[in-house]
Amino acid sequence: MPSLTAEQLLRELHASLTLRKRPEDVARLIQDLYEARGTDLDAATEAALSKAAEHSLRNLWHGYTSMLEDFARPVGAQRQLARAASLFTNVPELPDAAGDDPDRIEAVIRRAGESIGRAYGQNDFGMDRLDRSERTAAGLGEVSKRQYNKRFRLLRRMEAKLARLIHEQRRREVTMTGKGALAHALPYGLFAADPETAGFIAYITARGYMRSVFTNGRQRQVYDEVAEALFQRLRAHPERTCWAAVAHVHPTPEVLAEVSDEELTQLLVRWNGFLRKVAELLEDAWNRHPLERDTMIVRRGDDSSTWNQAAQAWNAARAHWFAILSELDQEQILDRVCPGKVPRLMAADVAYWHRMSGGGLHPDTYIWAELPLPWEVLRGEKDCPRSLVEAVCVRHRVDPVAGAWTAPRPAAKAVAYRRTPELVHGIAVADPLMAGALRSAGFFSGKGKRAAAREWL
Repeated sequence: MPSLTAEQLLRELHASLTLRKRPEDVARLIQDLYEARGTDLDAATEAALSKAAEHSLRNLWHGYTSMLEDFARPVGAQRQLARAASLFTNVPELPDAAGDDPDRIEAVIRRAGESIGRAYGQNDFGMDRLDRSERTAAGLGEVSKRQYNKRFRLLRRMEAKLARLIHEQRRREVTMTGKGALAHALPYGLFAADPETAGFIAYITARGYMRSVFTNGRQRQVYDEVAEALFQRLRAHPERTCWAAVAHVHPTPEVLAEVSDEELTQLLVRWNGFLRKVAELLEDAWNRHPLERDTMIVRRGDDSSTWNQAAQAWNAARAHWFAILSELDQEQILDRVCPGKVPRLMAADVAYWHRMSGGGLHPDTYIWAELPLPWEVLRGEKDCPRSLVEAVCVRHRVDPVAGAWTAPRPAAKAVAYRRTPELVHGIAVADPLMAGALRSAGFFSGKGKRAAAREWL
């Protein structure tokens, strides 16, 4: 019997929705959950789970993976808050959690600013500081110029830190949403309402969170035979399945048909808001360094990381938005507003690899280049009706429906399970210990290898 209770296993599965656990380890947790609940598995599900769980860290002799099992977390403002508490008498010491909360950080900046006559946003060191007479009038006559400047500079740095923290938190949310849809936002109550639903959501989310492989072909598909076996169990007991929770990550027509119109509308509003948020991130990256739209090949100065994370999130949100519109029979909205897909930036060496292997630019790149930019469409600055998208697709010999330009994505077919590889900057390495050594030495990163690590290897 597993050492954890069913409740503890559900909590661990729910926690995995914001982590980056290997699908094999999630499959093992699902096996333990079924065992803890005393559930009899059908042969197909048992075989599929066993195939994946066989390669879980608990079943491997080394029990180790070189890859981080979490998304990069922004560095909080704990150090700055501690410094503020030591310099300002009206700022109390706060718990560490406050350093990750933008609202509490802003409140501290405003409160501390009041004690030196500084308003939030007054960051010009030459224009916004108080001179001696102004400090005296503000009741700061006993505060020396040096001490006043020290406090002013700290608050200015804290505002810059707050802006960076908000940006990085948004990027983290965008990255998780691009790979796992709204799984990370599922409340525990909805997630755990049905344990079999929870197992399916946790596994397919782990599959979505897998890292990209350096290749000139298609990436590994998310929906595999293990996910299919788990989904078949939901089909077998539709009355128990929490379809609203499944719709957060797997918006097929079959799933959405089981969700109430009210819940679908709530999801639609949520995805609509997220599209606008991602469009702002895309626009910001574009304004800092406009891309080569005709090729989408990375050039010096391009922020490819931010763009690719936002592009993946945009396409995922757009796919959910289209699917829900279709289920609600509101596709006429696309006759007026039909924003296009956003391609990722491609490294020059990968583009060369494509050409050498007889390929070329993906047809979607040509379509994207002719359509209005997404943020311009959402703001109503440029029109992008379905008729325009269809015309551009036809011009480039792409089926707008099959290509998901004017319709939801086709339902995915299950692919064979394949073991999750150890990756070093996208390159598969068989042994996780060697992968760790190669990563620390800088191999495959495009940067110079550290001498000590190179000598060790």
